[in-house]
Amino acid sequence: MTTSQATQPVTSAGPQFDGAQLQYALEKLRSEQNIMMGLVAGAIAALVGAGAWAAITVITEYQIGWMAVGVGFLVGIAMRTFGKGIDRVFGILGATLALCGCGLGNLLAVCGMIASAQGMGFLDVLSELDLNAVSALMKATFSPMDLLFYGIAVYEGYHLSLRQLTQQDVAASVTGSPDRAT
Repeated sequence: MTTSQATQPVTSAGPQFDGAQLQYALEKLRSEQNIMMGLVAGAIAALVGAGAWAAITVITEYQIGWMAVGVGFLVGIAMRTFGKGIDRVFGILGATLALCGCGLGNLLAVCGMIASAQGMGFLDVLSELDLNAVSALMKATFSPMDLLFYGIAVYEGYHLSLRQLTQQDVAASVTGSPDRAT
């Protein structure tokens, strides 16, 4: 199998595998899944992305909607790398964490801008927050364009969280060697 074939999703082109071989490969890949590692890595990625969003917003003094896309990307890659998931639950968790990271990034950015404008410490602003204040801040800073960026982030969080089944994966499962298929 060539390198280009190894990264191709399982399609009608290339080596053919029967249903039992594909089922065996799926079961083997499922045995490698780790939902807790994926969840922890995705949550850390969401926090890092949210923090980066806030820092960039405060430094540039400009709210950049594309930061949401970055959060979704980070979460999805972290979920896929550490969770190794092929089941839909990994995508749903990735999408949820991406959305939460976007919301947190937006909130932290607003708090950073308030702290800067008021000459307060960032932690002082955070300590003043309660659920009503968070709700009011999010409503006051919401823009319809946020829906677009959050939507892209959710899509990325979902799609990138899932490990793609490649011909190399199937061949390795069926033959025990990544170099040849039966």
